This record gives sequence, C-alpha cells and structure tokens, in this order.
Amino acid sequence: MRKVILSMAILGIMFSANVSAQTETSGREKVYRATHTKVTELKHTKLKVNFDYQKEHMNGEEWLTASPYFYPTNELTLDAKGMLIHEVALDNNGKKSPLKYDYKNDVLKITLDKTYQKNQDYTVYIKYTSRPNEVKQEGSMAINDAKGLYFINAQGTDPDLPTQIWTQGETESSSAWFPTIDKPNQKTTQEIYMTVPDKYVTLSNGVLKTSQKESNGLRTDHWVMDKRHSTYLFFMGVGEYAIVKDKWKNIAVDYYIEKEYEPYAKQIYGNTPEMIEFFSKKMNYDYPWAKYAQISGRNYVSGAMENTTATLHGSDILQKPGQLIDENKWEDTIAHELFHHWFGDLVTAESWSNLTVNESFANYSEYLWNEYKYGKDQADYHLMSDVNMYLHNPNDFKKNLVRFNYESREDVFDLVTYQKGGGILNMLRNYLGDDAFFAGMNDYLKTNEYQNAEAHQLRLSFEKVSGKDLNWFFNQWYFGSGNPKINYSTAFEPMKKQVTVTVNQTQEQPFQFPLAIDVYDNGKPKRYNVWVNADEKNTFSFDVSKTPDLVNINADGVLLADITDTKTPEQNLMQFTNSKEFKSRYVALTGIKDQVGKNPAATKLLAAALKDPFFRIRIKALELMDLSNPEQMKALGADVEKLATNDPKTLTQAAAISALAKTKDKKYLPIFEKGVGAVSNAVKGNSLGALITVDPSKANALADKIDLEGASDELQAQLLPIIVKNKVTSQMSNIAPLAAFYPFIKFQNPELGKSAEDGYNWIMTSDNLKATESITKIVGYAKNQMGDNPQAKMMIVQMLKDGLGKKMELLKQNPQNAASINKQIDALNKAIENYK
Repeated sequence: MRKVILSMAILGIMFSANVSAQTETSGREKVYRATHTKVTELKHTKLKVNFDYQKEHMNGEEWLTASPYFYPTNELTLDAKGMLIHEVALDNNGKKSPLKYDYKNDVLKITLDKTYQKNQDYTVYIKYTSRPNEVKQEGSMAINDAKGLYFINAQGTDPDLPTQIWTQGETESSSAWFPTIDKPNQKTTQEIYMTVPDKYVTLSNGVLKTSQKESNGLRTDHWVMDKRHSTYLFFMGVGEYAIVKDKWKNIAVDYYIEKEYEPYAKQIYGNTPEMIEFFSKKMNYDYPWAKYAQISGRNYVSGAMENTTATLHGSDILQKPGQLIDENKWEDTIAHELFHHWFGDLVTAESWSNLTVNESFANYSEYLWNEYKYGKDQADYHLMSDVNMYLHNPNDFKKNLVRFNYESREDVFDLVTYQKGGGILNMLRNYLGDDAFFAGMNDYLKTNEYQNAEAHQLRLSFEKVSGKDLNWFFNQWYFGSGNPKINYSTAFEPMKKQVTVTVNQTQEQPFQFPLAIDVYDNGKPKRYNVWVNADEKNTFSFDVSKTPDLVNINADGVLLADITDTKTPEQNLMQFTNSKEFKSRYVALTGIKDQVGKNPAATKLLAAALKDPFFRIRIKALELMDLSNPEQMKALGADVEKLATNDPKTLTQAAAISALAKTKDKKYLPIFEKGVGAVSNAVKGNSLGALITVDPSKANALADKIDLEGASDELQAQLLPIIVKNKVTSQMSNIAPLAAFYPFIKFQNPELGKSAEDGYNWIMTSDNLKATESITKIVGYAKNQMGDNPQAKMMIVQMLKDGLGKKMELLKQNPQNAASINKQIDALNKAIENYK
C-alpha cells in the first residue's frame, strides 16, 4: 500500500494520531501484538455476488473450503463485519446440511457436523448480505475509512462523479464483504462470480475465465485466482472504464482507466512492462502471477493498494498532458505497488508487526526504479526526501521498525515502516554489496514463496547468501529504534602530518556502522571507509600534507543519521565541485542558504549549481537565489534566462521563471506571457505568478486558465490571493484544500491564512456544490491525521459550523437553488458529525 500524506503546506500543523487499541494481545508484556494463532487453514474461497445499488448492499453466497491447521476441531470462527447472515450449511458435493452458528460482534462462530483432523477438508456454505455502511470499525491516518466495500455515486445523483464499486481489504476489512479469517497469515486460492449491469466492466484477482450475458441487461463475470494469497488482498472493481491493453512477455498488462483519460493511459501507466522486466531481472525471480491490471477508484481511502494482480490506485493517478509533461507524479507509486507483488503478495508479512517485509521493500523499489530509469542522482534525491520526512518527525524516533507494542495495527503504516525502512535497506545493500543483497532477496522469495514470513527470515536469507552475521544490523535497525545523531571535530598534528577526526554520537543508545569520510588535501578529496563502533566517541587518523581544507563525513550519503556540521561557503563550494554523490552536492548547496548575497563563494556555488547535470540541483539553486540583488543578477541572470526558455526539464523552466519574477523587471514579460501558453502546468502556473508580480493587470483575465488540479502546494498558495480577489469561480474547488485549513495556516503564515479564510468565506457564501464537497472531503482525510487533538477538533468543528451558518443564510436568500444548497448543508452537517 502507498498511503496518502497530507502536506504541511495544506495542514499547517500536523497532529499526532491517538487511535484506539486492538484487542489481540499476549500476556508477556503490557501490550504485545502476537501473531494471529492459526486454528484453521483456509484452502479455497468461492464467491457469487451481485449488487443492490440503491441500498448499497451486496448479496453474497460463499463456499469456504478449509481444514484444521494442526489440532482437531469442530468449530470454524470467521470475521464477518456488519452483515446479515441468512444461511449456514455444510456443502458435501452440492448437498447442503444446515449447521448451527452464532453471529454477534462481527464474529461468525460455526459448529461443524463433527470434529475434523488436520488436512481433513470441509466446505461451508454461507448466504449473506454485506452492508458496508453498517460496519463500525473506523479508519486511521494511513487508511481513512475501513468499511471494506465502497459504492461510489451508486444512485447516479452526482453528474460529476462516475458510478463505481471497489474494495479495500488492508488491514482487516475484506471481512466486510465476505466472511473469512481476516488475518495476514491466512492464504487461500479464490474464485468470484460477479453479476453486474452489462454496461460496466469488472476486475478481480487472477484471470477472467468466462463472461456470461444474463437477463435484464446483466452479465456475470467469473474470475479465478489459482495461487494462494492473503485475504486482505482480495479485490473487486466495477465501473465504466476503458481497458487499454499492454503486455509483458505473454502476460497481459491492462490499464483500467476512466474514459476521459484513455488517451493518456500509456503516458500514465506505460512504463509498467519495463518495470516488470526490470524487477524480474533484478531479483532473478520472474513476475509470479497470471496477469497484471491496474485500476483507479474515486474517493479512495488511501494512496494505492497492491491487490494481487489487480492494483487499485486513488484518482490522483489520473493526469493529463499538462501534469505529465512536468512529471508523472504517480510513477513511484506504480513501481511501489508492482513490487509488492513479490514483497507483500508472494511473500506476505505474517503479522502487522512485521509490516516492514512488505512496505519497506516496496518503498525501496522506488529507489531501484529511479536508479535504473533516471540515474543514481534521481534515486538518491528520492531517498533523501523520504528519509528526511522520518528524520524531521521526532514522534517516530522511539518506534522500532518491527513493532509488537502498537496501539492500532494501522499505526504501523508510518514513516518508520515506509521511509526509514527504505533507507535501512539502502544501508544494508551498501554493506553487503549488490550481488549479495539481491541474491539474499532472491533466497528470501524462493524460500517463502506463497507463504508468510517475518524479519528474522529476511535476516537468515541475507546471512545464508553472504556468510555474514547480521544480528548487529537487525538488532539496532529492525528491533531497535532511533538513528545516530552525530557531530564531529578535527585536529591536525603537524609532526605526524595526520588529521584526527572524532565522531561523537549524542543519542542515548550508540550505533555501530560503516562510514565514508572524505578528507580534502590540497583541494582534492580522498575517500576513507571506516567502522564506527557502538561507543559515544570514535577517533580516526588520516595522513595529510597540511591542515585539511575540508572533512566531509557520510560522504556517500548512505548512513541514515542526523549530522551536525558547520562549513564555510568556500568549503561548501569545494565540496560541491568535487563530489560525485548527489547528497554531498545537495548538502553543500543548501549549506549556503544564509550566505547567499553575502559571500562571493556562495554566488560561485549557485553558478556551478545552475550547470549541474541533475535538474533537482538546478531547481534548488534557483530557489535559493534572489535576482533582485544586483550582484547576483550580474553573475547569474543570463544563465537563469537561458534556463527559463531552454532547460530540457519544464520544472526547471518554471523555477527559473519564478527566479526572474523577483526582479520585477518588465523586460521579462515576453517570457512570462509565452509561458502562460505552455503545455506544462508548472511553467503555465509560475508564469502567471510572475505576471502577477510584475504586472498584475495582465494576470486577472488569465487566472481561470490555469489547471490547478494536481498542482503543487506552492503554486496553489501563490495563486490563491489572485483567485479569491478576482472571484475566479472555476478555481473554487481547487483552492478548497487551503481554504479548509485557514485556522491552522494562520499560525504559520498569517498573510496566506487571511487569503485562505477569504476563500473559505467566498465558497460558503456561494452556491457551489463541488467546492463545498471538496472542503468536506479534505477535512475527512485530515480527521485521522489530526487524531483526537482537542484543539484541532474544536477549530475544525467551529469552522464548519460557521460555514453551515453561511449556507443557511444563503438558502434563505436563494430558495430557488434549494436542491443544491441543501446538499451542501447535508455535506457540512455530516462532516461536523464525523468530527465530533
């Protein structure tokens, strides 16, 4: 799963979640999340389902084949959330015999006809109705709803929303649409007969065996999955989609896409076959399933989900050329969910405590894909961005990667499991070397294929292949918490012609790790790879001809650590111009941010960065400079103007246009006016922002031409004041994310907060259903990220109540629009109720 993280720019303030604990524990600790005890072994699940769109119910029949896992038993206990159970029987070759059962508290306990022994199969028949809106379990920060089965615009009342059905099983929500043992360490084969209106297509796990026309305009599709996988990975999708066909070798690769986006399907998804080829070769293990399909769902409750052979993406994947020419922002997620088909679907975490063997690998697959497709600089940039999310969140410092003491199982879907876990795998790869690392991954997959595993089995595979003991690594990085917090000092000894580098760890529990140190002698670096012991202080000596010009620790950027150091602009310039590794260049560049405009070396560094082959470095340099400074303008202006018009990356062009806008020089108006007509959303948006800065009168008529859907937070914030001031109605719903959080934004940026508040009031005094629903949707996403923080609740509820009052007044003034306004009132009332 790729989870949604609402940005700091939108939320303003992040509140830690405080969600209720799950019940399954062991007596060894106050809270210990034991792996689910397997009493029953699922073998095969057969379903026949049809849908009541008006009631938003699903009518189901199930044939569940199982046997005792080890000990004899005469009972079968299933999870079944929010259902009506109509019939339970033993099915013996089609002959049904009624069975006694008890159904309460979302648990179905069935008394079998006799005591069964291990490997003695039986088949239970269950007739039931799934009622997802009756499911009581709530969502979390990672997955904001947990009712398992979702009807989107089921009655077709919203003209702007397609009618869809999709399911979301992770963590334990598959049991909201079929009775099962809803635990990750249960695996079963499956088949599903789905009866739907003939105008819709269907998608499920496995392959489509038959498609049979029925009476009354219906059709039944029969999907079969003949390999075992966990119950949370079961999937159904229904809707009006175009199916764009692709393939890898002889395996079908299909893209189910809303018809409006069909022309762009290959731009969005088209790298998938190359990804399958790359991952198959990298792990020396071919894609293990019969097909691969991807589909998107409206109002999805997270980012994306790796349902086996049928990945579900949120609608953010739906992009048009203006977005795609800048960057396919969903490509990392496409790689992430695909990689799960080895790490997560083929071999599955035996418990949520061990989620790292699913999600840390999927996170690291993003690095692997970027490294292969776009180069190591791009991969290192992506990893740095991920790891920094963890490092800058102090609440995660005390969390183990493998975590047996979580409050909610969904708490484990966090920055530690994903972002820190990916960084840990990168360190392990660099310690073992590529050959051993990927051979270890292969051994883990082959040893545990179609089964469940945990972190210890991962360690054993890497040890088996490499011959190295890795307990030290796993104990501190997997079964421990935190990371090194480092400062260092240097001392030159003239007589010995040596420099002594002392590395200090300031966190409570010291780590041990390999460390790359570059020592600059006469302007040139020499790389030393040292071993840091688990002591507070480690000292290393290196030969030099004189006092070193510079010492750069963690020079390869591999170590996951907080490092404190201070360098002069001259040293940063030297580090930038002599470093091959992205992170050392980036750290040197950002190290001059307080010296820009004050020191010639800082300007030289910016000039060098503008010519860096990696576009993210060029963008960062453009963000740091201020061309309103005459000295910078003289040194950098010509190069920036070239980047604004000729850089191969549209994101760099956009950043250069913003840099030129700071001059407020009208000679650049032709560049900005041309940019407003660009295909690129970034170039178009930043050009409009530049026009606002240099000549506001030219911008007012253009504000409604910018496609802010999917735009960056920075661009939305830049254009918010002009949209609100000029009442650009077409952009109402696009500014809703900022307008929804104006109370919090005010704390950090009062000027932006005032514009966001004005935007909120504008929306609430307008008869615009889409904009109002956008606000309530964003607030719904934020609910679980903010948790039970009383201040946040109070502010959000009061904000919504104020909006409700404005809508009530609007209704009095415009009774002719009662239908639309009442829908908005209902949406606000529901949001208020959900937040209490």
